[in-house]
Amino acid sequence: MGIVEILLLVLLLAATTVVLVIWRRLRLLRQGGIDVAVRYGTDKGGRWHIGVGRYRGDEFTWFRALGLRSGPDQVFNRVDLEIDSRREPTGPETYMVPSGSTVLCCQSAAGDFELAMPPGALTGFLSWLESTPPGRSVPWAS
Repeated sequence: MGIVEILLLVLLLAATTVVLVIWRRLRLLRQGGIDVAVRYGTDKGGRWHIGVGRYRGDEFTWFRALGLRSGPDQVFNRVDLEIDSRREPTGPETYMVPSGSTVLCCQSAAGDFELAMPPGALTGFLSWLESTPPGRSVPWAS
């Protein structure tokens, strides 16, 4: 096998991977997903990860946009999730999160993290979070 055939094979594999990633993202969005960026930890130097979030009962599942994993990369349980504060993205963050996003500073049993989502998705997320079962307080600060 010559160098040209190897290069063509590598290009074919790269193109196939790109098509699979795009197909997966579109499939998740068409099945009721929303654009959400996640940053783990409270360190402001951490990286934002773009993905798609979906509601599944008492769970908010998040799928990394640049992954081929069949299951969610992160699962946030409504019972464990608390919103400490919300803010607007800072200068450089505006290029790394969905357009017009609000950043929610959250904590759960898994640790501290931030979610960034556009206004329509934020309204739905807060409604989902507030629709807790009777007898449970709303887990967020104003």
